[in-house]
Amino acid sequence: MTNYSESWEISDHGADQSVVINGPYQGWTLARLVAEEGKALLGKQDGVSQFPLLFKFLDTTDRLSVQVHPNDVQAQQFNAKENGKTEVGVIIHAEPDSQLYVGLKSNVDRTLLEKCLAEGTIEQCLHGFPVVGGECVFIPAGTVHAIGKGILLAEVQQSSDLTFRLYDWGRVGTDGKPRQLHIEQALSCINFDCGPVDPVASDVVWQGNTTLRTGYTAEELVRSQYFTLRRHSGDSTFVFCDRERFHVLMMLDGQASLHCDGEVIELQQGHSILLPADAPQAQVVPDGMVWILEIFVP
Repeated sequence: MTNYSESWEISDHGADQSVVINGPYQGWTLARLVAEEGKALLGKQDGVSQFPLLFKFLDTTDRLSVQVHPNDVQAQQFNAKENGKTEVGVIIHAEPDSQLYVGLKSNVDRTLLEKCLAEGTIEQCLHGFPVVGGECVFIPAGTVHAIGKGILLAEVQQSSDLTFRLYDWGRVGTDGKPRQLHIEQALSCINFDCGPVDPVASDVVWQGNTTLRTGYTAEELVRSQYFTLRRHSGDSTFVFCDRERFHVLMMLDGQASLHCDGEVIELQQGHSILLPADAPQAQVVPDGMVWILEIFVP
C-alpha cells in the first residue's frame, strides 16, 4: 500500500510525456510540440528545449517524506539534464487534522538540524501548521518541506524530478527495509536563511458581478520568475486572451465549457488543459460555481 496517489497532468520530462488527445496534433507528445511548433505553443518562451513547467494532482493517505529540492545551479551539479524545482501547492481538500511542514523554525541551523537527524527528532526543527481547502503554499527550491496525510492538492512546479529525501519518519519500504535517504545531497541544497513558510495571501486582481450571476473573482496567488498562479472563482463567464504566452487551466471544482476557435470543450473537476500562445480568445462559461487555476510564465 502506498501513502499517496499522484497524477502528472501536463508533463514534458524524459519519458513522462503528455500526449495531445484531439485536433490536428492528435498523438503528438508535448516534447514534439515544443521542438516543432515552439513559437505557436510557447510564444515569447520559444527557443527552450523543454516545456518549462510540470503539473500534478497529489492525494496523501499518510505524511510524505521530509525533503528538499535543489535550485537551478545545484541541479546541474547533480544531473546536467535536470532543472531546479521551485513549486507551489494549492490545497483542494484537507482532513481536519491535516498538516503541512514548510521551512525550518527560525532558530534552526545546519548544526542543530544534523543533531536532530541523528537523534530522530527532526520534527522539532520543522515549521508545521494545519491547512484547509483553498490555501496556497509557495515552496522555493532549497526549502525543507513535507506534506501531511489527508491532503488533496494541485501542484505546479518547474519541470524537474530531483528530490532529496532528508527523513522518512522511520518507515520501511515494501521490502521491509528503510527507504533510501539522501542526507548529504539534501543538506547541501537547504537554504538555511529561508525560515518558516506560511500560506500566501492572495491579491485580488479583478472582482465584479453581473445582473444574472453571483459574480467572479480573479486572485493572483504567486508571481515568481518561473510561473504566475492565479485563481478564478465564481459563476460568471471569463475570458483568456494572450498571444504572447501559453496558459494552463486546472479545474479544481465545478464544471464549465471552454469556447475557443469555434470549438467547445467540456471541463470537469480534475481536468487540466493547455492553451497555446497562438490560441485566439478563449471563454470559460461556468455551469454553476467553479474554481479554476490559471498558470503561465511571466
